[in-house]
Amino acid sequence: MKYNLILIFILIFSCTPHYTKLDNKEAYNAKGFAYIYNEDDFNNKVIKGRLNNDLMQLSHSELRLNTLVKLINPKNKKTIIIKNYKKTVYPNIYKILITKPIADELELNPELPLVEIIEVKKNKSFVAKKAKIFNEEKKISSKAPVASVKISNISKNNKVDKKQKNEKIYILIASFYSKDTAKFLKKRIGIEIPDYDIKKLIIRKKSSKEIDLISGPYNTINLMKNDYIQLTNFGFEELNIFTDD
Repeated sequence: MKYNLILIFILIFSCTPHYTKLDNKEAYNAKGFAYIYNEDDFNNKVIKGRLNNDLMQLSHSELRLNTLVKLINPKNKKTIIIKNYKKTVYPNIYKILITKPIADELELNPELPLVEIIEVKKNKSFVAKKAKIFNEEKKISSKAPVASVKISNISKNNKVDKKQKNEKIYILIASFYSKDTAKFLKKRIGIEIPDYDIKKLIIRKKSSKEIDLISGPYNTINLMKNDYIQLTNFGFEELNIFTDD
């Protein structure tokens, strides 16, 4: 009897760290391209769920409904915090699905809509005090004169086009402590994905303790898409994408 009690105690004690780990799960954090919602894509079944493109709404395929999500435009540091409106299926090359009003608020380049996505834990005190939360029911104001809006947009688009010519896109495949490990993975990708152009794989020393294996550069999302799909089919998950000016 005493033996059984000791065994039960050990089993309960050994399970405790597992539950603690779940409770302290790290917040989701990724960088990649946002899919700017288009009604035609929904009608053509490219996207499985409908959003209202007149409202500020977003959808993430993994985060739970009503999860607070912080979006950052890494180019101008503009941010927005908004709830995950629904879970929707969209092409997995993209990290998140957003409506046009959110893209406009962040001043994203529609040709290169790079964003950083951070899950905001509700128990953090700064959320209620400092976060600027947009209600998904909030409509975009249309009081500004049409002429002034057009002039403003033309000016922004010219600046965006200039930047876009100088930007290169990269896929961050993995980070390691050892350069030998990065070399091993590079060689393995070359062997097991024969169609992959191994010349695109670059080993880059980020710091004394971090070696990155990246793929690139690419000039457009379309040029990157095939390699991204091959890497995800190979087994890589949550590949981050970044740009160098």
